[in-house]
Amino acid sequence: MAFSEVREYQYGDDVRNIDWNVTARFHKPYIKIFEEEREMTVMLLIDVSASNEFGTIQSFKQDVITEIAAVLSFSAIKNNDKVGVIFFSDKIEKFIPPKKGSTHILRIIRELVDFKATSKGTDISEALKFMTNAIKKRCTAFVLSDFRQQNYIDAIKIANNKHDLMAVKIIDKRENRLPNVGMIQFKDAETGEMRWIDTSSSAVRRYYAENAEILEKKTKENFKKSGVDMAEVHTGEDYVRPLIAMFKKREARA
Repeated sequence: MAFSEVREYQYGDDVRNIDWNVTARFHKPYIKIFEEEREMTVMLLIDVSASNEFGTIQSFKQDVITEIAAVLSFSAIKNNDKVGVIFFSDKIEKFIPPKKGSTHILRIIRELVDFKATSKGTDISEALKFMTNAIKKRCTAFVLSDFRQQNYIDAIKIANNKHDLMAVKIIDKRENRLPNVGMIQFKDAETGEMRWIDTSSSAVRRYYAENAEILEKKTKENFKKSGVDMAEVHTGEDYVRPLIAMFKKREARA
């Protein structure tokens, strides 16, 4: 319970809450009013762009995102917190305002499982700007994405100044390393561009791996500069350990 204000005593008020200093000053009884401390608001920013429709081990990236988001939602509701969701691609696909209750959580879970985006691209900045404008009070926010896009640094700094922001990056190992399987046709899920690549070429595989390493390093630098904690989750691997590691890191710093 947190102190809110003082007001004049009314019949039926608990006399134990009388503020004797104010009462003496105004020569009539005043009581202290307390209210339950505001519950936490948890926002989930879910990347539903086409690049997450990829996975080579057990599940697609979008399936991992869905499962983690469901776990975070149930954890929040168990804590009696409000939960809201922003589904985004290169635009805001859907906004579910934060609420409490099991009915609300079940609605979120249904949306997580069944939601189909109308656009294929990615714009993380748009989602962060929307949250900054839509959620007026400070919240804890999780951005769940593969973070293949890199032009969100300014938006993430602004959002993290207002809210407590965390990032969960979903990775598939084939995004970092190409197998040697000869000529193979690739398709960019977001642009639809098709391209043949000779994976038997060691130079091609090396170039691919080097570019993936540059992207990964840049992503980590972006979050470090912004003061945002990040957990890396790989498809086909346990996501609990990296999440717990992120939370423990935050606790040690607090």
